[in-house]
Amino acid sequence: MAEEKKGTKEIREAELIAIENKYPDRDYQIDIELPEFTCLCPVTGYPDFAVINLHYIPDQYIVELKSLKLYINKFRDKGIYHEEAANKIMDDIVEKINPRWIKVVGDFNRRGNVKTIVTAKHAQKNFHTEE
Repeated sequence: MAEEKKGTKEIREAELIAIENKYPDRDYQIDIELPEFTCLCPVTGYPDFAVINLHYIPDQYIVELKSLKLYINKFRDKGIYHEEAANKIMDDIVEKINPRWIKVVGDFNRRGNVKTIVTAKHAQKNFHTEE
């Protein structure tokens, strides 16, 4: 049996990491683009490709970027619907860092003449944005 490659192991073991926000008293927005998202159609097994855009206003913690990259790559072999993928990403980030506000947009490539864009949002109680 072939030895597991370093990257494959890192992706398999990936977990989101929270790091301290050095500016918790300030509302500021972090925008992250993840242009190489892949997952599998849970029905056919065909690959789906998307750009995932994260927008969030942190509270006490921010997401460490390498851990986010590895976490996102965990989806590459997972059978998951577009709607579930966007919401799962958002839920996992909310669970890990509890941002004041977050929006996750999954902009999936066309397949079979169908274009899907999924937007999931969450805000802490009593936190309001202009969005």
